[in-house]
This record gives sequence, structure tokens and C-alpha cells, in this order.
Amino acid sequence: SSGINAEYGGMTVVYRSSVDVQFYVVGDGEENELILSQALNTFYDTVSTLLKKNVEKKAILDKMGLIMLAADDFVQEGVILECDSDAIVGRVCPKLEQEGVAGSLPITEQTVQQVLQSAREGFKWSLLR
Repeated sequence: SSGINAEYGGMTVVYRSSVDVQFYVVGDGEENELILSQALNTFYDTVSTLLKKNVEKKAILDKMGLIMLAADDFVQEGVILECDSDAIVGRVCPKLEQEGVAGSLPITEQTVQQVLQSAREGFKWSLLR
């Protein structure tokens, strides 16, 4: 379920459930619910992309460092810095973004440039390990 709003202790709470995980965004009681809902959806979409649509407790715990980096890129000191989940994923994990562009296409449908870029990225990441 998604986009459920509630008032609790003078605070506005927007939350969303996924399998065995709940995501919450809490704002001041006078905060615009639409903005909070957009923030929730952006963060959920970011996490979903980072986890390749497998948003459940075990996957989140396995990738907690990456998710915390995305959260840090998304919001700082209560200020929303970015509302585009693809942009956040691109900054947090450029390799994943590249896979999303070229990796989802069969090699026969990729351009020479995409194949070379994928090979370069794979080589770079193998050196970094």
C-alpha cells in the first residue's frame, strides 16, 4: 500500500508498506502533505531501483550502506535536495545507472558505443575490487 497519511502528536506522517518493510516521512503538523508524499515516493523509488525492485528487509539490510548514501544525497538537515529518484541513483551508484541504460538491452540491440561503455565500466569495477 502507498501514500497513507496520518496525524500523530501534532506531526504529519506519510507512510508506505512493502512486503515486510514500512517507510515513513514525518513533517511538522503544518507541512504540506503533498510534499511529504512526494518525498516518500522519491525515496521509495530510489530504494526500489537500488534493490532492483526487491524491496524487503533482507535486501535492505544487505545494501544498507548504499541506501544510507542515497538518503544522504536525497535530504540534508530536513531539507529535500532532490526529487528525481533516477538522478539520486545515478549519483549514488553510477554502475547501476549504466546497467539500466545498456544492460537491459540484448547485446545485439546495443550500439557499439554502449557495448564499449559497458566493457569499460566492467573493467573499471573489476580493477576496484
